[in-house]
Amino acid sequence: MCALALAFACTATAFAAACCAGGSACCPVVAAVAVPDNTLTPAEKAAGWQLLFDGKTLNGWQSTSGKTDGWPAENGALACTGKTGAYLYTPQMFGNFELKCDFRVDHGTNSGIFFRWTNPADPVQTGIEMQVYDTSGKANPDKHDCGAVYDIMAPSENMMKPAMEWNSVDIKCLNNWISITMNGKRIIALDLNRWTEPHKNPDGTENKFDQAYKDMVKPGHIGFQDHGGRVWYKNIKIREL
Repeated sequence: MCALALAFACTATAFAAACCAGGSACCPVVAAVAVPDNTLTPAEKAAGWQLLFDGKTLNGWQSTSGKTDGWPAENGALACTGKTGAYLYTPQMFGNFELKCDFRVDHGTNSGIFFRWTNPADPVQTGIEMQVYDTSGKANPDKHDCGAVYDIMAPSENMMKPAMEWNSVDIKCLNNWISITMNGKRIIALDLNRWTEPHKNPDGTENKFDQAYKDMVKPGHIGFQDHGGRVWYKNIKIREL
């Protein structure tokens, strides 16, 4: 028989795997079921998650150029061609939320995930950017490398995978608190209230922003940057907190 303690100490899968080899009365092993891209599980639906991309169309997205031809739906992903310079963004605005998505970049590509972006005509000054960049392997990432809150805070660790490999990111915003987890590791823990002056970080270094970053708490759009290179996004989902 399976040890009773394991029933309380293990997850369902681990518990099944730990069952004694000879006991037919042991719990059956339940195979993990792969979740198709760009879908929600019943548990996610119950928790209030919503898909921002259906994997096939640009429904629910707008472009800063007024045209979405630079961001075709390609093999189940939003594919930036890098040819138009247009950012893509949601008409909806979100303030406190958890955002998840997967991304990959071509060699040398620079892009960004924008959030709390209030003015579509000025993403840099009115939105927060998580840098997306082909900086895999860099030993000491800075405020402009992948996973950084651009020009504000460097990631604690370089979790970026090599170019053309998929990465997962989880961004949480709750009032003045922002956390970013990449590929299972939390790399950003940011208290906006520490940024009290325009163009200045708490450590005395300069940043490019005309307003104090403590004010970046307003609801805004979710968006992706075309910075002239190929980048792909999929499994884009959000829930409000």
